Amino acid sequence: MTLFPEMFPGPLGHSLAGQALVAGIWSLETTPLRAFGLGRHNAVDDTPAGGGAGMVIRADVLGPAIDAAATKTNPEARHIYLSPRGRPLTQALAHELADGPGVLLVAGRFEGIDQRVIDGRQLEEISIGDYVLSGGELGAMVLLDAVVRLLPGVVGAQESLAHESFETGLLEHPQYTRPRTWEGRDIPDVLLSGDHAKMAKWREDEALALTTARRPDLINKLGGKTKTE
Repeated sequence: MTLFPEMFPGPLGHSLAGQALVAGIWSLETTPLRAFGLGRHNAVDDTPAGGGAGMVIRADVLGPAIDAAATKTNPEARHIYLSPRGRPLTQALAHELADGPGVLLVAGRFEGIDQRVIDGRQLEEISIGDYVLSGGELGAMVLLDAVVRLLPGVVGAQESLAHESFETGLLEHPQYTRPRTWEGRDIPDVLLSGDHAKMAKWREDEALALTTARRPDLINKLGGKTKTE
């Protein structure tokens, strides 16, 4: 649910996600929050209790909107509020959601939403990163794209998903294609050798080296495994 339903499907209507949407592999329905607004101006927000800058989406607007949307979704669907203070969106969580019964997403605006809605409707807060956006719509799109591409039939070569960044806990190894030489830079010889064992070892080593250099936090999660071990 969103104050800007016209933003959807947006980029989700193109490429693999868009093709899958047309094919009925997944579906999307927007609930315009303004339709539940109060008064002749359909107001959805008010000033923060206790003072402060900005505006907060009202509980007596968002609560009924969630209740209405919930009647159109799977009763087991997870109710998610896109929030910078939420649980980080990871590849593991994307798999979890892809294997689940669907999601009801709340895209906030302004200073956020009344905490009583989060508590009363048991909204699960999820963040796409340590930064703040103008609203939750882009976060919802990121979450949906990460999840939809994992659904069977969306990505043609399903085996390619197994080698992507984060699937093994590491960043993905470098990729190359033709031409063999470009601006004086060659494709590594091992990738042209035809020796699958050597190519697999090279890719593993490169993935470990990249992850060690750029995301040591991921290496720590793997128990300190490094390229030289």
